[in-house]
Amino acid sequence: MSKLHVGYVRKAIEDRFAGFMDMSDQARMSGDKLHQAFLSRGLAALAAQIEHPCSDRVAATRVFDGQDDQGLDSIAVDLGTTRSRICLVQAKWSDQNRGGFGEADVHKMFHGLDLMLDRNFGRFNRRFQPFVPDIERAYDSGTPKITLVLALMREAPLSDGVRDLIKMKQDEQNQVVRDMVEVKALDLRDFHRAILGESAAPKIDTKVQLECFGQESTPYKAMYGTMTVPDLADLYEEHRRGLFARNIRDSLDESDVNSKIRETLREEPEHFWYFSNGITMLCESIQPIGRALPGKVGNFQLSGVSVVNGAQTVSAIYRAFTEDTGAAQDGRVLVRLISLEDCPPGFGDQVTTTTNTQNPIEERDFKSLDPGQITLREDFARLLKRSYVTKRGETVPDSAHGCSITEAAEALAAVSPNARLAAVAKRDDDLVGLWEDHNYQETFGSEPNVFKVWRSVELLREVRAQLKSLREGLVWRADAAAFYGDLLVTHLVYRRLDTRAIEDPECDWAAELAKVPDLVRDSLSWVLDAINNEYGKSSHIIAAVRNTERIERVVRAALRRLDSGEEAPDLNEDYRVATAEAKGRRGNAVTTLVAAGEVEEGTVLEFRPYSKPERREMTEWLAADPRRTQATWSNEAGRNPLQWHADNEWYSPSGLARKMRFEASGVNSAAQGTIRWFVPGQGSLDELALAVRLREGNEPTET
Repeated sequence: MSKLHVGYVRKAIEDRFAGFMDMSDQARMSGDKLHQAFLSRGLAALAAQIEHPCSDRVAATRVFDGQDDQGLDSIAVDLGTTRSRICLVQAKWSDQNRGGFGEADVHKMFHGLDLMLDRNFGRFNRRFQPFVPDIERAYDSGTPKITLVLALMREAPLSDGVRDLIKMKQDEQNQVVRDMVEVKALDLRDFHRAILGESAAPKIDTKVQLECFGQESTPYKAMYGTMTVPDLADLYEEHRRGLFARNIRDSLDESDVNSKIRETLREEPEHFWYFSNGITMLCESIQPIGRALPGKVGNFQLSGVSVVNGAQTVSAIYRAFTEDTGAAQDGRVLVRLISLEDCPPGFGDQVTTTTNTQNPIEERDFKSLDPGQITLREDFARLLKRSYVTKRGETVPDSAHGCSITEAAEALAAVSPNARLAAVAKRDDDLVGLWEDHNYQETFGSEPNVFKVWRSVELLREVRAQLKSLREGLVWRADAAAFYGDLLVTHLVYRRLDTRAIEDPECDWAAELAKVPDLVRDSLSWVLDAINNEYGKSSHIIAAVRNTERIERVVRAALRRLDSGEEAPDLNEDYRVATAEAKGRRGNAVTTLVAAGEVEEGTVLEFRPYSKPERREMTEWLAADPRRTQATWSNEAGRNPLQWHADNEWYSPSGLARKMRFEASGVNSAAQGTIRWFVPGQGSLDELALAVRLREGNEPTET
């Protein structure tokens, strides 16, 4: 491809986004530099649009490139019914088709992801803030699928060093949460194809060989048979992603499914035919080559072929074959070829949709037939007068009238003496690991007791309710620990309760549940203390609760402190809204900043909601008028250095923060403005004032 194709992409970006892209923060740029910045943002919008289709206007609003973008340029959040998805884009435009992407860019991109996972949203700029509530909802609904997209105006492959670094960083993220993070690279070919639509999709004509083939002639023509792994690997090698032009989704190269496919091909290639669901290809036409007798080996010429079901299987076959040719070459897979020659309009789309939306059988479905589960269901009805749902698709009762097998499994994993099970339960939203036979047996036991099951569920619910309440006043790592650590905290609370009679129908369980609020508060404090001490204050909270080795280590450390009777430590002041407010008032930040001339006259500051309640109450209000998020600083205005863009009046940072929240939600409460107003690229006013004091030797003391 050439600069001509770069020109096609440039024109498409100009036509689509010129009227929508916010470039107000680039006012000091002009001419070609400003246009290059626009094209880079347009590329980020286009990439997010490819991953999550939307209008051009919406795609433009997803771009937050600029100061404090933390190495990311665009975002799209899809709150799906099964699993939410978050797409994060870093874009590199180049008129010369040589968009650079080096190791520094990789580190910046993953650093931005780390900040997001730790819920440190205040480090991102004002354009990012409107997406925080949806990000939190994606987190709260379970582990989202996170796609990091490299949007690169180039054709050349990434260097080996960059590719290796990306793989290492991706593996680190997926070490404790399987299949959470994937990385995609979109290049000139992808953008050109996206702009031209289906007309840019390559028409693939190829020859295939089917062993033991059969055929259908009515109502429509189709062939089916077995293809060898080497043949399918060659097919993918030649045509790559063009092979999936009609598929609902492209191949997911790093998915857990693909890992299992490759493992089977490496270790049990002779069983692959039996374990695989096979591959379905649509073809404009199918013609036999030579004499083709059903039941024998047949060779066929295919025109306009596309894999519409089994894209993951094809890409995994290719990777397994290239990684271990010797082992994988014995693999074989069932293939269906469907000709569209005499089919009615839309039939191909029906095949594509239907073959990709059938519900697979999961391990949990088999466990619902376990005799222990059948007994539990009967005991719930007979002894508790409640419902116990074991099968997918059944209506789950409200919390007062019962629970599901999934909720019971989570609760029993949390209260198990083996903390490892709590980590296993947190790895996957659908508890895949807990349904494995050895974990399932350890979780439920051979004869699960209905009273222990129900009381464990009640405990987990109460712990989660307390953590939810605490999270209203928590930020950053403490908020993350309270959310991700629900099973870990439940485990610690359970071990501090008197549970000797939990299986006894006469047990006074209500008396034990009354102890939960204090225990939750103390346990959370010791958990965060243990994580920080054992793994560092910059370590991932999510790793500590989902890695079996780490959770056991954290449990041992936290239990030692709980059992000692020592008073639980206060959470770090940076983790609590109330103490952060108090910290910000220890010195007059405005006076300090003005005296030092730290903030340049005329600097435009931006407002970032600090707490969860603020984000809930203010996000839509702020988005309705972007002027509300900005104020201009003056060193000549005394105690009221901020001129709010929404009304051009002058305010103190705290006075304006209080006014804004009242206008947005009717809540009239004091708010420390210096931790909410930021100088882009430098930090909050509170952070800048602290830096001045430290520089001048006036380090604040704890009170």
